[in-house]
Amino acid sequence: MSQYFQLHPDNPQTRLIKQAVDIVRKGGLIVYPTDSGYALGCHLGDKNAQDRMRRLRDLDEKHHFTLMCKDLSELSIYARVENSTVFRLLKNNTPGPYTFILKATLEVPRRLMNPKRKTLGLRVPDNRIALDLLEALGEPLLSSSLILPGETETMTDPEAVRDSVGHQLDLIIDGGFCGTEPTTVVDLTEGFPEILRQGKGAPEPFL
Repeated sequence: MSQYFQLHPDNPQTRLIKQAVDIVRKGGLIVYPTDSGYALGCHLGDKNAQDRMRRLRDLDEKHHFTLMCKDLSELSIYARVENSTVFRLLKNNTPGPYTFILKATLEVPRRLMNPKRKTLGLRVPDNRIALDLLEALGEPLLSSSLILPGETETMTDPEAVRDSVGHQLDLIIDGGFCGTEPTTVVDLTEGFPEILRQGKGAPEPFL
């Protein structure tokens, strides 16, 4: 059964953040809050943890995982931003409830990319717990929305997560209610925005 941490949403306990980072670095699969519901996360270099995430969600090889980043400085390491328009859109809309599809750099392991397009999803969440976790980790967290097989919505109750899939996790971070609506997904691979999914993020900046 997973460990269960209750963190203050506006002032997360540093001690528990550090413990959560240790669990991630040791190959753990965690659930943590974001600005668009709860998400699964693991170390981006850990294939075993990624496979566990894939099995829990029953995902195929074509699924776009997301690199959850603390800020735009990490985006530039893993994604190619090819013009000033794209960079301005990223800068003006992060942190926030958007997932951006971008071309991957050579720093990204092939198993993290869409196999045909060589792209990946990146985002900067507007959630204090998530940002503190990413800051302490010092690198992006490989993530996926916590949507169980057969369901269409992200799980919102950490205690229900513990009851249903706690045996498949190493840590659940309870940060209170953080919404149910998924991110808005914006494809920026062609140098201009294309909205692939309308979610919590307002579409106007990309129209």
